[in-house]
Amino acid sequence: MRLLLVEDTFDMAEAIMIRLDRSGIACDLAKTLEEARSLLDVQRYDVIVLDLNLPDGLGTDLLKELRLKSDRTPVLVLTAEFSVDDRVSTLNSGADDYLVKPFDHRELEARIQALYRREQGDKAEELAIGDLTFNATARVVRLKETPVNLTRREFSLLELFIRNRGKVLSKERLFEGIFSFQDTDVSMNALELYVARLRKKLSGSSVVIETQRGLGYKLEVHD
Repeated sequence: MRLLLVEDTFDMAEAIMIRLDRSGIACDLAKTLEEARSLLDVQRYDVIVLDLNLPDGLGTDLLKELRLKSDRTPVLVLTAEFSVDDRVSTLNSGADDYLVKPFDHRELEARIQALYRREQGDKAEELAIGDLTFNATARVVRLKETPVNLTRREFSLLELFIRNRGKVLSKERLFEGIFSFQDTDVSMNALELYVARLRKKLSGSSVVIETQRGLGYKLEVHD
């Protein structure tokens, strides 16, 4: 998952990014609306976490801009406001969810995952694909009931394949799904290494990551 965090308070942004990074979520940070707009011009995101009060304006301004452009990227708003009117106004502006500060980072991550699952069309927390069982919330993968030990990036890569099973995913799409702009020293070779490691750990499964020469990779289930 690739996420955009729009938050100008450094301590809060740092804590959120550390938490999401541990969960294998690639997170880019924008401290202003202008920075957010610049990132959105060059990168697509699975979820946006948006603070309401920013140095150069209100988060709802960006939210309205996105919705006017028919951009339906799920947006979770962070707000210090408690009034019902403020919350209703935020949702009416196009937000998918909101969280009142201060909040528990576990709840933030759970809400992000819920928005991502909803957007991908997978309502169930646990998915069965061939002889593989995948639980994004518990971060558990089982092969024929035997747990598969994956690193956070291997898990994120597998999740991308599972959410798009049967579709060809380019190397660029996979790369942007597991690495953020902060990972400046990472090359495309790293992605190929992660694919090779994931294939090895899924060896013996009916779930196969196929190479589509010149196009990318595709996850298929073989009988």
